[in-house]
Amino acid sequence: MRIEKIVTTTAHRPWKIPTESWKFYQEWNNAIFLHYQVDLTELEKFVPKELEIDLFDGKPWVSVVAFTMEKIRPKNLPYFPPISTFHEINVRTYIKSNTKTGVYFLSIEGGKKISCRVAKEISELPYRYSEIKRTDKKYESKNPEFNDSLDIEFTIGKGVAKKSKLDKWLTERYALFQDTDQWINEFEIHHLEWPISEIALHKLKLYYPRFKTLINDRPIKSHYSKGVKVIAWGKKQKSRL
Repeated sequence: MRIEKIVTTTAHRPWKIPTESWKFYQEWNNAIFLHYQVDLTELEKFVPKELEIDLFDGKPWVSVVAFTMEKIRPKNLPYFPPISTFHEINVRTYIKSNTKTGVYFLSIEGGKKISCRVAKEISELPYRYSEIKRTDKKYESKNPEFNDSLDIEFTIGKGVAKKSKLDKWLTERYALFQDTDQWINEFEIHHLEWPISEIALHKLKLYYPRFKTLINDRPIKSHYSKGVKVIAWGKKQKSRL
């Protein structure tokens, strides 16, 4: 699909697309979503006070998303596969800031060291390297430094014809907020709606010691998606309190 088509398809967004020129292109492909309803008091320990935790029917959620990042590049440059394509896992929660709803990353792992360094330098997102392998039916990662690990065996089911309100709440997010020592950084993004399918989890071993009060081997909800093509804008900064 041409980028022009993505830019002009906006009816599904909760607010208008930015008027400024977008800065980056990327693809988030073959994504596995594991969703957990969590305790608000526990989640508040991980989210900066400048951001409000978003709730669905009064409850907060955390998701583990394991996918393959592809073709990430600045707007006017070609992508470079040794850096632009890598496997990625993020642990994210859902937040509000002023009138926008978005995501906040508790953790981001990339499967290439150089890609993590470049992404962290450009975006200030907390990328770290993990050993990640995947096939059509398996997704595995290990991070010896943090003792994190993920081991999934799965098969993809049929597409979801009609998404629930919760499905959309968990997937349709068009802003990212992340903290540094001095700033809350805001990134606007845009893509078409996530196409989602059912997924059968034949094996799931998830071990993240830092987040043991939030995520485990038993997600309440799971999805698979073949992916989306994404455009992103440069970051905006707001001073921390």
